[in-house]
Amino acid sequence: MFNLKPIIMSQFRFMNLEIWKDSIALNDKFFDLAEEIGNARSYRFAEQLRAASLSISNNIAEGSGSFSDKDFANFLNIARRSVFETANLAFVAKQRKHIDDDCLNKMLNELDILSRKISCFRKRILETMNNKR
Repeated sequence: MFNLKPIIMSQFRFMNLEIWKDSIALNDKFFDLAEEIGNARSYRFAEQLRAASLSISNNIAEGSGSFSDKDFANFLNIARRSVFETANLAFVAKQRKHIDDDCLNKMLNELDILSRKISCFRKRILETMNNKR
């Protein structure tokens, strides 16, 4: 897991969320891949890969700062869609021979798990919101 305690003194809500910690760890893997393929011909693809994977944790973090559960749930939906965009880019990386089948399968498995966690968390937020009514 990702541990920020020794580095950062202040505490934001998202820092306690498992989905954010997982997305940050996964983001490192996609940034590493982007570094490997970021040559001149694939520069745009590498940048898109960085942006899509970073969007996952960014939307979780941004949504956690919302004043309403409905707004937070919307940001989680956007984060989940970014998971799908990142999965698509992993397929393209395989197609372009930047990664092999084993690497693709590992990435897709981790993305699938993260997507399911985001969906479950979002569902809990919406259920809690509906129970307050």
